[in-house]
Amino acid sequence: MKPSELKEGEYNPYYRTYIDKLGDSDLLPTLEKQLKNFPNFMASIPEEKLTYAYAPGKWTVLEALQHIIDTERIFQYRALRFSRNDKTPLQGFEQDDFVPESNANNKSIEAMIEEYQAVRASTLSLFKSFDEVALKRIGTASNSAMSVGAIGCITCGHQRHHRDIIRERYL
Repeated sequence: MKPSELKEGEYNPYYRTYIDKLGDSDLLPTLEKQLKNFPNFMASIPEEKLTYAYAPGKWTVLEALQHIIDTERIFQYRALRFSRNDKTPLQGFEQDDFVPESNANNKSIEAMIEEYQAVRASTLSLFKSFDEVALKRIGTASNSAMSVGAIGCITCGHQRHHRDIIRERYL
């Protein structure tokens, strides 16, 4: 599946920024590539920058990394529910409530990398199990329609979005 195959109504326009980050990349190879490359990016972050925030009230690098992982877990759950044709509307989550409770700043970068790799390997396994019918299934999350395929593309684009912010504002 490619982002260009997504149709209107498969995702909230809010997520367009994330989807556009993928260009015309295929979803599964992108999930695999990020599983290989993102841990290297994480490991390259200088230790003194891990608990740095570029402005008051902004997340630290570790908190941003934890946010990427937490969001992927939530999107993975949504993809599973929608792929199984579950029509139960799912509530959103408040990312700013998650961050303080994550204790991200008390984690080592090695632990964060291990957690990311476990979550992404699980995401990759889940998306490999989906056929074209499952990828087109639509459910409701945060009061908006969202297809399983869109969730995969948003997951990859969300990671790229935050990687870019870390590069631009923290490093």
